[in-house]
Amino acid sequence: MSNPFFERPILNSPYEYPARHWELDDQGQPTQRLIDRRRRAEFITPIPKPRKRKGPAGQQQIIFDEGKGLSTQKQQYDITAIINRVRQEVDQWRSLTTPAKVTAETARLLQHWRHHKFNDIRPFFCQAEAVETVIWLTEVAPHFVAGKSILEHLAASNREANPELLRLALKLATGAGKTTVMAMLIAWQTINAVRQPGSRQFTRGFLVVAPGLTIKDRLRVLQPNDPDSYYENRELVPQDLLEDINRAKIVITNFHAFKLRERLEVSKGGRALLQGRTGTELETTETEGQMIQRVMPELMGMKNILVLNDEAHHCYREKPRDPDEEELKGDERKEAEKNNEAARLWISGLEAVKRKVGMSRVIDLSATPFFLRGSGYAEGTLFPWTMSDFSLMDAIECGIVKLPRVPVAENIPGNEMPVYRNLWENIRNDMPKKGRAKGGELDPLKLPTRLQTALQALYGHYEKTFRLWQEKKIPVPPCFIIVCQNTAISKLVYDYVSGFYRKHENGTSTFHNGVLPLFRNFDEITGNPLPRPNTLLIDSEQLEAGDALDENFRAMAADEIERFRREMIERTGDAHAAENITDQELLREVMNTVG
Repeated sequence: MSNPFFERPILNSPYEYPARHWELDDQGQPTQRLIDRRRRAEFITPIPKPRKRKGPAGQQQIIFDEGKGLSTQKQQYDITAIINRVRQEVDQWRSLTTPAKVTAETARLLQHWRHHKFNDIRPFFCQAEAVETVIWLTEVAPHFVAGKSILEHLAASNREANPELLRLALKLATGAGKTTVMAMLIAWQTINAVRQPGSRQFTRGFLVVAPGLTIKDRLRVLQPNDPDSYYENRELVPQDLLEDINRAKIVITNFHAFKLRERLEVSKGGRALLQGRTGTELETTETEGQMIQRVMPELMGMKNILVLNDEAHHCYREKPRDPDEEELKGDERKEAEKNNEAARLWISGLEAVKRKVGMSRVIDLSATPFFLRGSGYAEGTLFPWTMSDFSLMDAIECGIVKLPRVPVAENIPGNEMPVYRNLWENIRNDMPKKGRAKGGELDPLKLPTRLQTALQALYGHYEKTFRLWQEKKIPVPPCFIIVCQNTAISKLVYDYVSGFYRKHENGTSTFHNGVLPLFRNFDEITGNPLPRPNTLLIDSEQLEAGDALDENFRAMAADEIERFRREMIERTGDAHAAENITDQELLREVMNTVG
């Protein structure tokens, strides 16, 4: 049967207005019908299951307007309508021959992004639209009744959820290029601030906050002096304005840096001694001001900085849970607590920056600016301060991202497929809990049958792709990622796919090679470790935070770390650098350069 959507999903140029889209049914599936206009922003939100209602946990009903998941008797949100309204206003403003109600510098940049003959990478329409939305809300909207109404909605949504901050969210599909959007925003603000030093609308100071060190490392291209700086390399700024960009002060950090640190390591006995007879408790933790001085010394004294939040769905202020809603339990509760703790640290850090330094606005960028489970809001509720949306379907139809495909295993009966689509729920009781990786009680060769079957099925699809890439002379192999619930499980799966030595009580050991041949880390004949392993064991949470490795994980990854250290010496010839790099820095470098 013909399936036009899957055969040719691309309808629009990534550089032009998306004038057509594939119609979707109520379940989000293509109807194969083409619509000759742009897709409206539309969202589907699950409503949490009430506590007292019987039946399996999960979705009770579907609503088609994100705002209803956030609305109260006092404040009603119609987010879909707001986003579409902003889009309509920006469309009309964009259609003008000369951009209206903006500074000469802004008009120059807009014309450059729209009409410049780029030598290489040109901004996508969705990137330009996201920046245009911020410009319109900042420079144009205050001049019109309709614009003022939208700005009031934005202010009200912040009063409800972020009373100390003014946030504006841009929703951009993964792969649509958020870093370029950040560079364009920085250019717009900086050039205007340099040319109009008295204006409070613009700033030269920027705090870019990422959820982890990996993303932070990739954002270095936002620095004007970086060798790969986007402003010059991607021609985002006219040549004669590049000098202005050099006056920007940009700090890029991860939110973990907001955690107040100990300034003085004091033992329990020493603390009691120093406390003395007065009973006054010894204060050894940083103050907010000291934390800010550590994190962003370059921005001290600037007063009017702009914050760019990357992957901003991790940043929110949770609200008290509705007592009528079902309470989370077990792993779900622990995950929610962890998410809320991270979100609390992130938003509290921004609030401290606002109090101590001064902040004009926070611009959130995320493919999924939705409240997480346990936040106090209905899971999947769109941030009500979202003003722009370019969805995954939009990105697919513009050829920016590939159509996601689900591997089909011919050896799995059709009635078993739902089990494998929700694998964790069907094997969780047979898997080790966090911290249970002691005493040799866990056997990699005794993984649950369903997990082994799932790995084999996905590996079969990977192997076909691997061979195809080899035939096409593609030097970099495809990447296969297995995400595990905790480090005990990840070590089991790692040993299962890559191989391991089983130690016995008498001091001997037995070699078991990996079950998945392309992922083996040991020579099949000698059993010796390969110089460069095919499979990596990574604790992404620890690496992203930048803290020292947990002892349990350090022990699990000891062989891997030592192998990478030796490989680094062979590759660079610099034994001193290899010996002085920390374990976590080494693993992060490996993770960043996979392939």
